[in-house]
Amino acid sequence: MRIAIDAMGGDHAPKEIVLGVMKAAAQYKDVEFILFGDEIKINEYLADKTRIRVVHTDEKIESDDEPVRAVKRKKKASMVLAAQAVKDGEADACISAGNTGALMATGLFVIGRIKGIDRPALAPTLPTVTGKGFVMLDLGANSEAKPEHLLQFGLMGSVYAEKVRKIERPRVALLNIGTEETKGNDLTKRTFELMKNQNVYNFVGNVEARDIMMDVADVIVTDGFTGNMVLKSIEGTAGAFFSLMKMSLLNGFKNKIAASFLKKDLMELKAKMDYSEYGGACLFGVQAPVIKAHGSSNASAIFSTVRQAREMVQKQVVETIKTEVASGHLQAEKEKAEREGGTKSE
Repeated sequence: MRIAIDAMGGDHAPKEIVLGVMKAAAQYKDVEFILFGDEIKINEYLADKTRIRVVHTDEKIESDDEPVRAVKRKKKASMVLAAQAVKDGEADACISAGNTGALMATGLFVIGRIKGIDRPALAPTLPTVTGKGFVMLDLGANSEAKPEHLLQFGLMGSVYAEKVRKIERPRVALLNIGTEETKGNDLTKRTFELMKNQNVYNFVGNVEARDIMMDVADVIVTDGFTGNMVLKSIEGTAGAFFSLMKMSLLNGFKNKIAASFLKKDLMELKAKMDYSEYGGACLFGVQAPVIKAHGSSNASAIFSTVRQAREMVQKQVVETIKTEVASGHLQAEKEKAEREGGTKSE
């Protein structure tokens, strides 16, 4: 198995990227790695080149680059070359901690979309109070979506949860403002009807945002605009909570004593809330595994993302999605939705 890595993407590249890859190479003897980036900078940290090859390029996509324009203009960027290696059959998957929009554009324009999947979806695994976690999609690939797109998101998330997260018959839920079938806007009401009538995956109904971390579902589906706001809200709330707790525990002698006893437990709690430990966000809907690692990923997070990519290739997640889509199980409901949408607009 070969995994292409954008070694220049992310806040701590290339150091943490290289350290994470070396750790993964030592753990997974069945994987070879191709690092794309500045060879001189990469070699500063590459102490062991076992099953690791470096492809030099001076060009990279910056965090503030306009995604589509950057992908089209920077043909030799490390991220684009990593995706091209997958397209050319030189690698089975690619990973980047760089510009999220650019990676999505690269996945679509370079690797290509799966036939029958209308829209790609960005899907990280988020934490739950039980430690089990859940897959949520879309979290930013599409600001707008139609019911048939969300129907397909449910399929892709379900396949991933079953194959990689090893959950038998994963529960798929629709994010909504209430659990009742009649709640929500036109998008969620029509999506509910589609999901309720399909028999490809295990749809368990609506779920409210306040409950998503309570292990109510294994896959939660929404549009990218809503999903991205939910993700940012979780990140912000967790950050604010730990900042307030730190201020409180350091305020006064007694609290500092208590903090010294609680430090280990608090660090474990913080790690439990860090979704980067589950790996990166998968870009579902493209022809091969493409994974977006968190921009601030350290070596441990990169290692987790490599493990995730390896399992996606081993478990043939993309191939399973292609097979399910080609089988036409969702096609009838999709065509029905398109007819009803056309009639309504008329």
